Amino acid sequence: MAVRVLVADDEKEIRNLLRLYLENESYVVYEAGDGPSTIEAVRENKPDICLLDIMMPGIDGLQVMKMIRRESNIPIIIISARTADAERILGLNLGADDYIPKPFNPLEVVARVKSQLRRYCDLGSAVSVSSREELKVRDLVLDTESCVLYKDGEAIELTPVEFKMMELFMRSPGKVFTKQQIYEYAWGDDFIVADNNIMVSISKLRTKLDEDPSKYIRTLRGLGYRMDK
Repeated sequence: MAVRVLVADDEKEIRNLLRLYLENESYVVYEAGDGPSTIEAVRENKPDICLLDIMMPGIDGLQVMKMIRRESNIPIIIISARTADAERILGLNLGADDYIPKPFNPLEVVARVKSQLRRYCDLGSAVSVSSREELKVRDLVLDTESCVLYKDGEAIELTPVEFKMMELFMRSPGKVFTKQQIYEYAWGDDFIVADNNIMVSISKLRTKLDEDPSKYIRTLRGLGYRMDK
């Protein structure tokens, strides 16, 4: 079945450019030029991944992303002219899986799409072929079949990146993992300078686990991160 990509941007030239490169990879491309039509396209076309601009009429991209996240865990890549660190961190915090600044190289966008789809599909494939397994650390239980984390029996929904990080930590509690190890396992790519991505993702994960940010995952300055046994 062909991969479905939704390109949501109010600039038709950008949509046309991305369509050209994505269709060259045999992807099926849907387009949306504003916030409301983006939400409608997600519900009607069920895309496998969404490329989302922030500054769109009707409903801005950040609000659109929050609405998508209520209904779907598909990878979302923000493509935006807002390049400040605060904007990038906000986008990642609200649920984006990646953030590409404008102007961009369309070949890089295609590479990022492939990376996100590979990680997302590999997660599903790994779960579907394996028998049910539960990883347990203290009061946390990670169900590798449903990709759901439980704390004291209460379900905590995880994004694909969060699931991979928890799987890494919970398979080896007490072990220190470097940023490179975490990035390559959770993102499925060779390590690049991506401190913000790791920092934001760890922060989001800690918030889901407990009000005390260091209760489960500790930072070891200059070394990396560790889940306490």
